[in-house]
Amino acid sequence: MAITFMTKEGYKKKMEEIAYLESVKRPEISRAIAEARDKGDLSENAEYDAAKEAQGMLEMQIAKLKDLVANARIIDESKLNTDEVQIMNKVKIKNLTNGMTVEYTIVADSEANMKEKKIASSTPVAQGLLGHKLGEVVEIKVPSGVMKFEIVEISF
Repeated sequence: MAITFMTKEGYKKKMEEIAYLESVKRPEISRAIAEARDKGDLSENAEYDAAKEAQGMLEMQIAKLKDLVANARIIDESKLNTDEVQIMNKVKIKNLTNGMTVEYTIVADSEANMKEKKIASSTPVAQGLLGHKLGEVVEIKVPSGVMKFEIVEISF
């Protein structure tokens, strides 16, 4: 399993999710299995089969999350700066083709969320920006071709 970088907040959210799945969802599924089992013949009991399948999926999800946090490295936010684009920076970029300006925060893959304008550090745009300085023009290869962006602002 690869190392995943996370903020303290992101790590805490994953730990809370694991706790919820183990303390709330797991007992719910166990009850559903017990109720289905009480209804008799298991060979033709669709409820029982569905509950057992849900249990398998839940256990897989819990194992995946535990793997993720076991291999997590917490990002020391006190060491972050704005000299060049790095993970956890908010970056304002100007598309030199159409003049549009957008702002993204570059985050660990596990914390990416487009609604919040948080892009994963593994995305082509983030990869193209990382390590570059304010005022630089970067060319980023995206599915539709190569785009030029100017780094307008780097902040937290």
